[in-house]
Amino acid sequence: MKIETLRWFNNRLEMIDQRILPASFEYLSYDSAASVAESIRSMVVRGAPAIGVAAAYGVALEALRLSSEPFALSLSKGEGFDKLSPNGTQNISASDFKSGMEAGFSALAASRPTAVNLFWALQRMRKVWESVATQAPQQVAQRLLAEAHEILAEDIRINKAMGANGAALLKDGARVLTHCNAGALATAGWGTALGVFRSAVEAGKRISVIADETRPFLQGARLTAWEMVQENIPVTLITDNMAGYMMAQGEVDAVVVGTDRVAANGDVANKIGTYMVAVLARRHNIPFYVACPLSTIDLSIAAGKDIPIEERSVEEVKGFRDCHWAAEGVKIRNPAFDVTPAELVTGLITEKGVVLGPDVHNIKKLMSP
Repeated sequence: MKIETLRWFNNRLEMIDQRILPASFEYLSYDSAASVAESIRSMVVRGAPAIGVAAAYGVALEALRLSSEPFALSLSKGEGFDKLSPNGTQNISASDFKSGMEAGFSALAASRPTAVNLFWALQRMRKVWESVATQAPQQVAQRLLAEAHEILAEDIRINKAMGANGAALLKDGARVLTHCNAGALATAGWGTALGVFRSAVEAGKRISVIADETRPFLQGARLTAWEMVQENIPVTLITDNMAGYMMAQGEVDAVVVGTDRVAANGDVANKIGTYMVAVLARRHNIPFYVACPLSTIDLSIAAGKDIPIEERSVEEVKGFRDCHWAAEGVKIRNPAFDVTPAELVTGLITEKGVVLGPDVHNIKKLMSP
């Protein structure tokens, strides 16, 4: 892989600052749950799988921080932690360690509402924490860090399995349209939708990509196009309102997108504008595929109408960075996601295989052990 979105370096989590790509390439370093939560909120890291991995590391970082800093705290009798740490400073008490961890979980959970991988990762980390809660904070921290490392490695393995399953759906020479960025930058590596393209190329297929710019944050223009250029995969950038024209001209053979949450009935929440692409694809008889790990399927949500949709700052619609083009005083809406009904989805591409015509029955079957 040429793109390492998240990495563990010098006992810190480092992540590519995706807000400044492609003009600049820079890693930012994080050492606490609060700082990771802010990175998710501010879009340093984005994409459902990448957010989940970042959150897992945020939990581990908070445990490391709490267990390593000297605390001048009184210990309650029988809490189970030694009074002095190896360096002679006073250890954090069990109750303060627990309250600090809960605050970290809360900060991370509040960072973004739509991507279910965030909550999936936090739940997985909580289970690990609860399984070793009686151990000393230093031991707890190391166990949580090991789990975060495993979540990152697992995400890459899953993406490659999805990629192989999805690549089989694309013919040699396929021209594939995608919306937003569901690549290595949106995951621990390889990618979901773009992982399908990478796997197809790896299998010897000649694939070309059409990338919607994806207003208002321009993830397609800034990130998807950048990723494809880095790997010499042919890519053409278009504005969002050109997709219908390209389809009508016969220049699109398939659509593959990622997702932030899939409801139990197969409805899909993805970056705003995805629903519009799906409707156009159906009009032109073009297959519309959604690449998603099983961790993105939320059986607790019955249908897409129940998925929480994040509203982001109006500043993102007014302009980009220091350039504003909207009239002052105009009312602005900025929903970050929309929902594509399952009836418009040709198939879900998962690590367990491709589910054609997703519905309650076959999704339940897919998610069974």
